Amino acid sequence: MSPNPMPTPDKENPLSLKESGNTAFKDGNLDEALALYTQALRLTSKDHSSDQAVIFKNRAAVHLKNEDYQLAVDDCTQALALVPSDPKALYRRAQAYEALEQVDLAYQDAREVHRVDPKNRAIEPMLIKLHKAVSEKVTQMNQIGNKVKSMVEIVFDPSTEKEKRIKGADNLIYLAKERSGAEVLMKEGVVQKIASLMKVEKDPQIRLSLIRCVGELCKKSEDLCRPVLANCGIPFFLDILNTKDDETINAASYVIQMILDTLSDVKTAKKIRELRKNPRSLSSEGRKWCNTEEANRMERIKNSKELVSIFNVLVFNLTSRTITGHARDAIVELIMKNCKYDELNWAEMMLKTDGYERMMEIASEMTEYRHESSMEITDNSRAKAGVCLAFCYEAMYDDKRRNTCLEMVGNFVSEKLRDMKSESRIRCVTAITTLLQYAVELGQSQLTKEGVLPMIIHMAKLDNEYLEQLVASEAIIAAVAKKKDSNMIVSQGVEVLKQLYNSKNDHIKVRALVGLCKLGASAGHDASMRPFADGSTVKLGEACRRFLINPGKDRDLRRWAAEGLSFLTLDGDVKEKLCEDEEAIKALIELAKQGKYDVQYALVTLLVNLTNSYEKKEIMPEMLELAKFAKHHVPQDHELDDQDFIDKRIFALAHYGIVSALVALSKTDSNNIKELIARVLNAICKYSDLRGLVVQQGGTKALASLALEGNEKGKRHAAQALSRIGITQDPAIAFPGQRAVDIIRPICQLLNSEYEGLENFEALLALGNLASLNETTRSRMLKESEFASLIEGYMFEDHQLIRRAAVQCFTNLCQSPIQVKRCEGKNDKVKYAVLLCGDDEDVEVVQAASGALAMLTSQSEKCCKKIFESAQWSDCLLNLLANPDLNIVLRGVVIVKNMINAGKEVAEKIIETQAMDCMQAHIFKAKLDEGSYEPNQILQKIRVIAEEALESAHQLGLVKTQKEAEKDPKSDDES
Repeated sequence: MSPNPMPTPDKENPLSLKESGNTAFKDGNLDEALALYTQALRLTSKDHSSDQAVIFKNRAAVHLKNEDYQLAVDDCTQALALVPSDPKALYRRAQAYEALEQVDLAYQDAREVHRVDPKNRAIEPMLIKLHKAVSEKVTQMNQIGNKVKSMVEIVFDPSTEKEKRIKGADNLIYLAKERSGAEVLMKEGVVQKIASLMKVEKDPQIRLSLIRCVGELCKKSEDLCRPVLANCGIPFFLDILNTKDDETINAASYVIQMILDTLSDVKTAKKIRELRKNPRSLSSEGRKWCNTEEANRMERIKNSKELVSIFNVLVFNLTSRTITGHARDAIVELIMKNCKYDELNWAEMMLKTDGYERMMEIASEMTEYRHESSMEITDNSRAKAGVCLAFCYEAMYDDKRRNTCLEMVGNFVSEKLRDMKSESRIRCVTAITTLLQYAVELGQSQLTKEGVLPMIIHMAKLDNEYLEQLVASEAIIAAVAKKKDSNMIVSQGVEVLKQLYNSKNDHIKVRALVGLCKLGASAGHDASMRPFADGSTVKLGEACRRFLINPGKDRDLRRWAAEGLSFLTLDGDVKEKLCEDEEAIKALIELAKQGKYDVQYALVTLLVNLTNSYEKKEIMPEMLELAKFAKHHVPQDHELDDQDFIDKRIFALAHYGIVSALVALSKTDSNNIKELIARVLNAICKYSDLRGLVVQQGGTKALASLALEGNEKGKRHAAQALSRIGITQDPAIAFPGQRAVDIIRPICQLLNSEYEGLENFEALLALGNLASLNETTRSRMLKESEFASLIEGYMFEDHQLIRRAAVQCFTNLCQSPIQVKRCEGKNDKVKYAVLLCGDDEDVEVVQAASGALAMLTSQSEKCCKKIFESAQWSDCLLNLLANPDLNIVLRGVVIVKNMINAGKEVAEKIIETQAMDCMQAHIFKAKLDEGSYEPNQILQKIRVIAEEALESAHQLGLVKTQKEAEKDPKSDDES
């Protein structure tokens, strides 16, 4: 149960808001308290500086609890500006500085507290600890300073031995990772030295280490990031980016991303987004705080010259002819990754530049066709540009902006259409194909332009123009995105595709084959509607297979063969035949492991079809009968799509190693592809026998990422898959290190009343296992009160299995001191646990609830006393002690022993019940059992604990030994 409801504050009275904030803080409602204090500050006039100071330091206390230490420092500084030398503000700022590892500043504040308030006993141990820490820091800084000087001398002296320089450069990275080391490096002017050395340094290992060192410096804080940007500049990092070495590109991209993250205050943005996800936990003041903070941040960021400058440099270099294709891809990825953030607003800024036209230039390039103005691209460049355009278009939040985006994309196509030379036609159609593949709405808007489709059909018929036929066939394939489009293509292009299929050039032939496959699959999963004759899809599948497994065929042919199969696998016959073909599946896995953008969607779709993990709408029986009566067409499933066949296919795919392919494919920026991958992995994790394979092949790492990033459906499927793994696999092996903590939030998202009961149940079981792992995972669940509240809410569920799983999870959380403190508060958690001990309907619930009480009472005398808050406490305890299950009896005996040890007042109430009679009966029973051939070990444990409890009661003078009872016949109690 939650604490007593907080009285509604006067929204126009800052003091009322402050008091309500104090109440919320005491009850542990930190987000509510933060919102109330912020609103109070907004209403407090400058004439009431003392009131403002109090609210600032109270809000600082909330920031400390939330571990937002820099915000706590800022608020304490504001309070001290209004009321200098306020001991509470100084003390809280000292705590925040200490947490930020700025012990010298923390020590200064602590000394000031001692000067102002010498009777403050709490500051003395802090002073001693900080004095020691400052001394250690001085020593450490001296040591670090010596290390830095030594490393700098080695690394920046070209005459030094190469191996020593490489090792020294690596050491600079480790120094930069620590705040103290980063500060010393900045004082020594390492950034300027790196900028100079990179112009002449040839060794790739040293260059890589130096750029990684800069990345660590930028990551630390804004005060370290700005000097890096000032001394180096973004063009410097773009020069480093201009290579084909993946490691160097990743390092340079990381530096730029760290600069963006640090300057745009991503942490605050993330906190606001998380709060907005749970609006029910916030009052109107809380929502207002979020909106105001967001508005303030957005205004601050819009005016940030550095961020705008970085954006302009990146956009300008999109179409640079002097950079490598790999560097271009990295720039596109940076724009794509950051255009979704409201705090940067890059998608809208693209409208004010020529960014969309430049992105379309990349989308129109072909690796097969080099013209005079060609830029260097990779196999992934077009795909990345298409996905980036889709991201930007989706970020447009109103029709006006979307229309502007469509207009800018259309201008590029119109310009190419006006020039009817072969090069312009090829680039125009290539760009439209890219859009149709990765930004469908943008692509459809260009396909429907007057003259575009006739031009594509005309190009496909040009027998002597290989390249025009190639791009036209790709465009026809991409155009069949919806059934209405396929009907249009069938009427105009099917004969052209058949003609192209007879081409002697394999590259044109395979594309025509894919077009025919796509048309043949236009009926989808409906087995009763087939546009081609029976058996045609199987024959097309065999043709695709020949291209796929032929070792003499290049990757382009195998990629298109995989795409053809992705359409054909809508048919049950093709699914069954393909899953029996190990050679073909292994070829698909190898193709997937290459991680190329251009094959991701086809391969993932193929796997979704094979596992039947696509979204399928349930049709109500009444609606089905009504459709039959009205003689409307009713879709029919293929007979090979029965559950038995699906199970067999999934097991076969899992044992072929398909999880490793999914892990490779999961490194994508497309949320749609992420969702499909999560669906397939969840379909595999449905079977407990296959979950070990998922763990072995790296599936949990991929799922953890998919559960945190992507669309809601994808994250939901990934979270359910993680839950299923967490139920049957050892969490220490399945989720090593930090991963166990990272997956708690996504799994908790399944605790939603609108989701299916199975999802709730599996999530609770997994959380219960995670709670048994270590204190780190338990504290993560409990520090964010929403998680614990969600779990406890299901303890009242009517469904027996869900309620049982929730109680078991609650029990495992009781191992944590944080949970003990929660139960000690003003709530009915202990009371409800006592009532559950009297629940005879479910033995496992009783066992779990009694286990929770045993742990709580062993750690807290307050929890021992709270047992009496339940009117049925005596009956519930007796139910435990007289239970036929000895494991439950053991827990009951532990509870009684803990309550007796809690003090005479508690023990007296226990003695008044029949609990002691039950304890003595178990002791007697254990003594009889002791002489048996195989004594019951649990019963013997019960005896030991019961005897200890009776001894404790005897020492309190509440029971007497037999001899003492004989001397005092008035006493009925004996032990």
